[in-house]
Amino acid sequence: MIELFNVKKFFGEVRAVDGLSFKILRGEVFGLLGKNGAGKTTTIKMLTLQLKPTAGEIFFEGRTIQGNEIFIKNLLGVVPQHLNFDQDLTVEENLELHGRLHHLKKSERRERIDELLKFVELEKVRKSFVRALSGGMKRRLLIIRALIHRPKILFLDEPTVALDPQVRRKIWELIKNLKARGISIVLTTHYIEEAEFLCDRAAILNRGKLVALDTIKNLCAGQSLEEKFIALTK
Repeated sequence: MIELFNVKKFFGEVRAVDGLSFKILRGEVFGLLGKNGAGKTTTIKMLTLQLKPTAGEIFFEGRTIQGNEIFIKNLLGVVPQHLNFDQDLTVEENLELHGRLHHLKKSERRERIDELLKFVELEKVRKSFVRALSGGMKRRLLIIRALIHRPKILFLDEPTVALDPQVRRKIWELIKNLKARGISIVLTTHYIEEAEFLCDRAAILNRGKLVALDTIKNLCAGQSLEEKFIALTK
């Protein structure tokens, strides 16, 4: 579904991403693991067309990024690491705004908003201002906002950062449910147990380079994923 061929991104002398080549398969949960500065967020930004690669090629469903930006953007839903809601709008108004930006018709927007709020159990706070929500509610709202236009691929950048363990588990179950609905998911995470629970395959990055790529089961063979991660990212 997504293919990277020798993708690089340099910022002056800094090689943030240095020659990544791998595939992300349809219907899988694919994890990008690495320490701070490993190149995870830069890779996500290139895959979501927020940054242009310095070199290399990226394909979505066999199409290059160049000249196919609108087609590709319609495939993608993006959940950023940092909350970026309009705090002066309600839950419902934030979703309404996003639906309008994706040119959804009024009837489709209403139906989709109702469906998504029910899906993540936020119907009771639809008229509440975003600032009044708990951290877990805001994360769920971020996710369904990215789903408003029915994307085929969902990008999650540190989806459970700063959440307590109980709320984190709820987000994990939500991600599992999204996969069951046929959505391909690409996520970055600092939590090794999160990758073990959610991912079918994971790529481990270190200083912008790919140092391991395999199924979680194979990555854990003979040692824990945490031990493998530590050994590869020294």
